Amino acid sequence: MKTKIILYGFVLMLFAGTSCTQLEDQSYRDIIADQFQPTGDDLSALLGSAYVPWRQTFLLWNGVARAQMLPADEDVIPARPNGWVDGGIYKRMHEHKWTSEEDICIQPWERTYVGVNACNRVLYQIESGAINIPENQESVIAELKVLRASYYYILVDLFGNVPLVTQFDVPDGFLPTQTPRKEVYEFIISEITGNIPLLSEKVGGEYYGRFNKWAAYSLLAKMYLNAQQFSNGAYTEWAKCIEACNQVINSNNYILEADQRLVFVTNNENSKEIIMGLAFDETYVTDWNAFDFHLYSLQPTNQATYNFQSSPWGGVCCIPQYINTFDADDERLNGFIKGQQYTTAGNEILCSMGKMSGQPLNYINEVPSIDESEEVHGYRWGKFEYALGITNRLSNDWPLFRYADVLLMKAEALLRNGQSEEAAVVVTQVRERNFTNNASKAIVTGSDLLKGSIYDYGRRDNLVAATHEGGDQITFGRMLDELGWEFTQEGRRRQDMIRFNAFTTQSWFSHDKDADNHCNLYPIPQKQLLSNGNLKQNPGY
Repeated sequence: MKTKIILYGFVLMLFAGTSCTQLEDQSYRDIIADQFQPTGDDLSALLGSAYVPWRQTFLLWNGVARAQMLPADEDVIPARPNGWVDGGIYKRMHEHKWTSEEDICIQPWERTYVGVNACNRVLYQIESGAINIPENQESVIAELKVLRASYYYILVDLFGNVPLVTQFDVPDGFLPTQTPRKEVYEFIISEITGNIPLLSEKVGGEYYGRFNKWAAYSLLAKMYLNAQQFSNGAYTEWAKCIEACNQVINSNNYILEADQRLVFVTNNENSKEIIMGLAFDETYVTDWNAFDFHLYSLQPTNQATYNFQSSPWGGVCCIPQYINTFDADDERLNGFIKGQQYTTAGNEILCSMGKMSGQPLNYINEVPSIDESEEVHGYRWGKFEYALGITNRLSNDWPLFRYADVLLMKAEALLRNGQSEEAAVVVTQVRERNFTNNASKAIVTGSDLLKGSIYDYGRRDNLVAATHEGGDQITFGRMLDELGWEFTQEGRRRQDMIRFNAFTTQSWFSHDKDADNHCNLYPIPQKQLLSNGNLKQNPGY
């Protein structure tokens, strides 16, 4: 893992100054592209510059992961004794009142297009002959096109109608036009299906963290699962989703780990459940906010629990209603940090600020409101292992696609295709590892999956009188619950809620249901509209 990231950094330097403009061969800091003739051993490094933006757009500050989690019914950043108001941005995200000028809208757009541009750049260099690939050139080009499609998967999900740019050698002053969401969806499908036959079937090694055939099928299944949303209702592709999942399943390359925690440990690069991971290492990935879940969630005095090199900031926590959906015997509850906190020596940790300063730091499943909280309020994120002595950056690899996701995509597609009993078999398979002390609770039936959600929706804070809306009205809501339990803290809840028509139709914590569905898409960032007159704002903004 460390070697790959070193190479990625090298290639970023290699290509940082290359473009359509002719370069003078006087650089002693950068390697000029036409002097670099890669061998087969250099391919991972060559492709690295196009992969790095995935890590950056997903997990850097105000990235895609936050855009997927913070406005949903799982997480909240309430006002804390040490701040976390920040001009009201986190409250606006929770209440679905964001604007086109929010950084959390700007960053996913800009960083993801950096990835698109990186793919276009390397494709241009290969296809123009500036970089000569000694062998398997068709496979490398196919991989880059699928990688580019994966960036457009982010954009079509978050923003809908977006510029579809596939060239690097564009003229000066070029301003792309917007492409309708349905056409962007069709482009992504075409790019994946057209290039999958050329991708490698190798697993691990040089293909760790890259799009092999099975990672591409996982992305394809994700596209088909969300086809109705991404195509504005033009397509429903349950059977195709099932077939894409079966390609991964029948490859016999992946398994469910016996213990889900093994997918999220610090040294998780050898997990047989991870189909494609974003490689991290605290030594070589040096962005300040590269992967900071531990600092983002835990309170400052928790530094003594793990001997962190930096003090945590104590912001995000879980919404109590969400935690209450878990069965008490579900071992996935161990992915949350709760109760009395201790130092590595076993001594009780105390609160250090606010009204509870000096009292035990004992995380409880209560949060007063979006406008008020103390250090003890809310369970904290702990699904990813927090290694002792870690810096401000975690070293765990991020499982972008994992086998449990493929299985549950298949199960959902089966359910929506009228095959509830077949879906229940798959869901039970995923649940079995999480109920080792009460195996009978792992079993799910088709009739169970046809029920609504058990989430007790409604306002639940000290700002207004409590309401109890329940989740019975959500079609296949129990399946949405299953996704919430399995994929907590994995940067996807918004997308799942939209697919189940729950994102704008439900109230939770300090969030009221929306007047319409326009919040299912983020606004095109205002700075993009000002710089490109060809862009039109999404409806409702």
